[in-house]
Amino acid sequence: MKFRKAIKSDLLKIVEMIADDELGKTRENFQIPLPQDYVIAFDNIISDKNQELIVVEDDNLEIVGTLQLSFIQYLTYKGGIRAQIEAVRIRKDKRGIGLGKLMFEWAIERAKERKAHVLQLTTDKKRLVAIKFYEDLGFKSSHEGMKMHL
Repeated sequence: MKFRKAIKSDLLKIVEMIADDELGKTRENFQIPLPQDYVIAFDNIISDKNQELIVVEDDNLEIVGTLQLSFIQYLTYKGGIRAQIEAVRIRKDKRGIGLGKLMFEWAIERAKERKAHVLQLTTDKKRLVAIKFYEDLGFKSSHEGMKMHL
């Protein structure tokens, strides 16, 4: 497997994976051509040095996974850096073969390279299988997350 930063020609595959999920299909708008909002978001992400949108390619150079890492500088923890992992998706036909674990191992190492002291994530409470997977990787449910949709 090869991990690399996403390029614009990857965007369609990335959004397709994000939308191909029980919750994603209710909140995403995957269509061809992609709505311009996705293109604008992609441009904003790749122009920000603290954002890394990653794709995973198999041996045939097909995109089989994606994730986004955000590096957040803050004052607490002596001016520490917090890494946040989001939008982890694996192509449907590649699920259940260990790719998720490989992706998280890569993300943990990348966060260490960027000198982050913590890697955090949020997940919908309905994703019970995902929660168990994250716990098995060593993530702890340490805080109560809250959101306000605007």
